[in-house]
This record gives sequence, structure tokens and C-alpha cells, in this order.
Amino acid sequence: MKVIFLDRDGVINKYPGDFLYVTSWENFSFLPYVKPALKKLNAAGFKIFVISNQAGVSKGAYSQSALDLITRNMLSEFQKHKIKIEGVFYCIHHPDDNCGCRKPKAGLLHKAIAKLKETGNDINISKSYFIGDTQRDIQTGKSIGLKTILVFSGKEKPENRNHWEHLPDFTAGDLREAVKIITKASAT
Repeated sequence: MKVIFLDRDGVINKYPGDFLYVTSWENFSFLPYVKPALKKLNAAGFKIFVISNQAGVSKGAYSQSALDLITRNMLSEFQKHKIKIEGVFYCIHHPDDNCGCRKPKAGLLHKAIAKLKETGNDINISKSYFIGDTQRDIQTGKSIGLKTILVFSGKEKPENRNHWEHLPDFTAGDLREAVKIITKASAT
């Protein structure tokens, strides 16, 4: 089974800015071309999971119910466009909690993989990807052997390349470009 793991803020929706959060549905804005890009991934046979740190809940910037509403509305919007998302997994812990699910730890990836196994599917790591907009995302994907794509539609910028501790397998301007890389690689 080919799987795509996506970070949320800066990949699916507009990055709110350093140390800021998407605190309500009114603050959530899909990035251009996200929906057609995800449709292409579905059409290419990829299962899609959203994997995101959302420490704003534990920091009191927004409530769990606000996060749940954002997620329901995001998934509803995807359904309207016939985009299938297998699951959304968030770490809402404070960075100081030292939990096992906060990226760059792989706890959320393991939860998503366990969900796949419950449905009788198993991930093919060599054909699966983690797409994110931070070094933390790249480190998370690499920790279990996924191919990684760093997109520049969020936090990270290409001019910081010389300071990257974790090198992605690919870089792309946004999710649309990342999907082009994936579909081209899948066709070979």
C-alpha cells in the first residue's frame, strides 16, 4: 500500500506564521491547488493521512473543540471534492511534555500505520512519502524510512538550505509540485 503523510499548516492550508496558530475555521485557508493535487494522489492509488503537531491546544491558544471543528470542516470540504483522507492524527501536547507523538517523534505515523493494518492493509515504505514544510517533518519521515518532500509553501525557505540538519529527498514549491514528483516517480 502506497501512503502519503501530509503535515497540515503550510502544506494543506496557509501557514499562520512562526509561533502563531490556526485557531478557528475562519482562520483556515486552503492553499492554491491543494484539492486537485490530493485528487491526483487518490487517483494514483495513494492512501492519505494528515499528521500534524497542534500544541496550541495545550498552550490554550484554541480549544480541542475548535480543532475538531476545523478538522470536520476540512474533511467535509475534501469530501465535496471527492478526496479521500484515511485519517487525521494530531499531537496536541505541549512541547515540554516529551510525549511520543510530537513530531519529530514517529508516534503519529505508527498510529496511522496501525489504522491501515486494522483494515487489512500494510504500508509499502519504499513507495510512501512524508510531505511537510519543516525540518521536523523531514526528520519524522526519515525516522521510519519514508521518502521525504520539503515544500516551500509554509515555514521553511530555500535560502536556509545550508543550515538544514535533515536533507529531504526532494524539494517542491508547494503540494502541487510535490505531487508531480510523486506521480512521475510512481510511473517508473
